[in-house]
Amino acid sequence: MDSNIKFEKFTANDFSLYFELVNDEKVMAMITERAIEKNEAEVEFEKIIKNNNVDKNCGNFKIIDTKTNRFLGLAKLQIQNEYDKEAELGYMILPPHWGKGIASKTATQLIAVAKKHTQLQKLFAIIDPKNIPSRKILVNNGFISKEFRDFDGLPGEILELTII
Repeated sequence: MDSNIKFEKFTANDFSLYFELVNDEKVMAMITERAIEKNEAEVEFEKIIKNNNVDKNCGNFKIIDTKTNRFLGLAKLQIQNEYDKEAELGYMILPPHWGKGIASKTATQLIAVAKKHTQLQKLFAIIDPKNIPSRKILVNNGFISKEFRDFDGLPGEILELTII
C-alpha cells in the first residue's frame, strides 16, 4: 500500500507525544469532551504500554509521517489478551493534520493489519454520534452501526466490521 504514514508502537519514552494529544481540547472534544490532565494521562499511558506487550501486531501506535518523521497522532488496534477474537480500532489525529486523509489512511491500514492478524474475526469502533467525519471513514471501510450506548455519561455509537 502506497502511504505516507507508518505505525510504530508507543514506548515508555513517548509520554510527551501521547500527552500532546490527550491534553488537546480539540482532539478530545469528541472522545471525553475535555482535555486530560497530566496525572490521568500518566495512568492511561501506563495501561497503553502494558497493553502493547499483549501482541506484536496489536496495541497503540504512533502515526508517523514517513516524509518528515513527524508525529501525527495515535492509531489503536487494541485487544485485551492474546486469544481475543475482536479488537477495538481507533485513532486520534493532531488538529494541524485534520482534513488531510490521515484518519482514513489510518483506518484502512489498521484493517489491513487486522486481516493479516489471523485470530481476529471482528473489529469495533466507538465514536461520538456527532463525529460525522469518523463515522463516514468507518462506514466507507465497511463498518456497520450496532448500537448507541452511554459511556461514563457520554454518548457513544458502536460500529462493527466482520473481517473473516
